[in-house]
Amino acid sequence: MATKIRLQRGGRKGYAFYGIIIADARAPRDGKFIEKIGTYNPNTNPATVDLNFDRALYWVECGAQPTDTARNILKSEGVYLMKHLRGGVKKGAFDDAAAVQKFQAWKADKQKGTDAVRENEAKAKKDLAAKRLEAEKAINANIAKKVADKKAAEAVAKAEEEAAEAAEETVATAEEAVEAVEEKAVKTAEEVVEAAAEAPVADPTTEETTETPAETAEETPAEA
Repeated sequence: MATKIRLQRGGRKGYAFYGIIIADARAPRDGKFIEKIGTYNPNTNPATVDLNFDRALYWVECGAQPTDTARNILKSEGVYLMKHLRGGVKKGAFDDAAAVQKFQAWKADKQKGTDAVRENEAKAKKDLAAKRLEAEKAINANIAKKVADKKAAEAVAKAEEEAAEAAEETVATAEEAVEAVEEKAVKTAEEVVEAAAEAPVADPTTEETTETPAETAEETPAEA
């Protein structure tokens, strides 16, 4: 029976998650499978692979044919490297210990590369978060400035309104004072006119003819 190593899609819309399966080459894509040997999550950076290494190596050595994507995953996990090393052991090129040592050295280098990618990803996320924070601060500062300008404009408008009301009150008070003074002046003038009208008028003829006895005696010459 021809077998294939391929991916079986799972997850949800917009977040695909795959199972790594061994299936009959004639089976439909989402049909029955012989064995599930791992999972593949491409939504992380780097992609997350959870693989049963021994079973994957077994099926590769049994001649199972992987799809292109499955082959890349198996290569990245070192399955084909271990197959090559075991072939070298069988040919007598080196022993099992040397094969394991070579594989562990390769795995250590691969882990360094993976760690570097993760560090770069974390740094990129941190830088992006810092930029977003700065942008948010700038937006908040702009909003605060607009609010402060609006409050300042409202305060100026209120001060101008209060000043205008105070000026109107001052003008009204001055007008009332002027009216009061004018009214008092008119009243005083009316009182003066009334007093002048009620005062007795002296007769000038009477004043000229009226003489005292002493004045008459002075004017009459003494008899000799």
